[in-house]
Amino acid sequence: MHRDTDSEWMENVTFDELKVGQSARLVRTVTTEDIQAFAAVSGDINPAHLNVDYANASIFHGVVAHGMLGAAMISALFGTHFPGAGTIYLGQDLKFIRPVRIGDTLTVLATVLEKVDPKKHVVMDCLVTNQAGDAVLKGTARLLAPSQKVRVPRVSAPHIQLFDPEARLNDLLARVKGEDPVRCAVVHPCDSDSLSGALDAARHALIVPVLVGPEGRIRRVAQDAGLDVSGVEIVSVEHSHAAAEMAAGMAARNDVAMLMKGSLHTDELLKAVLSEPALRAGRRLSHVFRFDVPLYPKPLLITDAAINIRPTLLEKADIIQNAIDFARVLGVNEPRVAILSAVETVTPAIPSTIDAAALCKMSDRGQIKGGRLDGPLAFDNAISPDAVRIKGIVSDVAGQADILAVPDLESGNMVAKQLEYLAGASGSGLVLGARVPIALTSRADGPMARVASAVLAVLAARDIQRRQAENAWKLG
Repeated sequence: MHRDTDSEWMENVTFDELKVGQSARLVRTVTTEDIQAFAAVSGDINPAHLNVDYANASIFHGVVAHGMLGAAMISALFGTHFPGAGTIYLGQDLKFIRPVRIGDTLTVLATVLEKVDPKKHVVMDCLVTNQAGDAVLKGTARLLAPSQKVRVPRVSAPHIQLFDPEARLNDLLARVKGEDPVRCAVVHPCDSDSLSGALDAARHALIVPVLVGPEGRIRRVAQDAGLDVSGVEIVSVEHSHAAAEMAAGMAARNDVAMLMKGSLHTDELLKAVLSEPALRAGRRLSHVFRFDVPLYPKPLLITDAAINIRPTLLEKADIIQNAIDFARVLGVNEPRVAILSAVETVTPAIPSTIDAAALCKMSDRGQIKGGRLDGPLAFDNAISPDAVRIKGIVSDVAGQADILAVPDLESGNMVAKQLEYLAGASGSGLVLGARVPIALTSRADGPMARVASAVLAVLAARDIQRRQAENAWKLG
């Protein structure tokens, strides 16, 4: 007997209605998301289910689903349909016969073997087969069947949003896999977080670190934190100001291709960079955050939320151009730039809306190149297609932004921190606009954020080196 499990109503089968030999089935195709969700709920993070490299080297030669995922499907059939609402699970024995792989279509078949009156117990034969008809799981279950007839509306299962920061980081690392590491000056790495971040980046073959700072202090930090700096080049200077000046000089002489901030103040480092004429590129320095946001379908860049406090119109143009150029380095050929304000209409009482309109016109006239700009846009209009539809906004940027250009540092910093702490986004960032990129992290950033920021800086450094080589070839 087959019953429709996809109707709008759930109607149970009472003990009195059940007959020996009566059966029902449920069909479901196993996806990667099913396996990840089961791991998240159960806590079973066996690498056979989640680590492709490990699984490929195992006896299964590929990722397999948790055995109890099939058992959960049996439970779903009992609880939602056959017998349905009011059923109480009393016992289950199972035999696991074959592995279940991603893409397998499983059919769960439950058949009444025995009815035990007056306890209203039912013994069910349980069989789970794959698309080839091969049994993957079988056993028997003992249930307390419902005694009262129930017909209730079918409810939707809670929505699970899967987000794996480590997988996102691995995707980012794959962009530089096989590339030679970039020589990087790590400026004043005199705390365990900044020092370990640099060493982690070196361990991932992203950088060849040159530690610039007081050598004795760096070695004490390494010893206290259990970090190995043997074989790592150290350029010893007395204090953080000297470290910033030394690192900027090394970058100006092409001794290093990128900088990484350690435990000094950001303005110390940037002042030293700006003091080196060879590092100036004719642009305003600006910071770009890159976020992987669980509820947004693609990486999101936010600028500037760390350096420019109240940028002028021309400074905003530089900030946006820096972000566009970097988005193109990340593989977005024509990035969509949403220029944020509180509203989506030009309003003289809100100066940021005037700037947004002017920036869009500057883009039209070729003063900002390589991207599609629209603004002013409120935050919801920038990232939500539903908000765009409801408000009737006609735009090829609204609802699908790659870059959010914020009005000032205060608003940008709040947006960035809210994404990280309320939306569970994983972020990284760097400073652009000089002739070398600067990996810039916060003291609160964890190891993954520091490594991700190093990846961004490496990508930017490689792009600068490529363009320099092309220019040299043209001049030669």
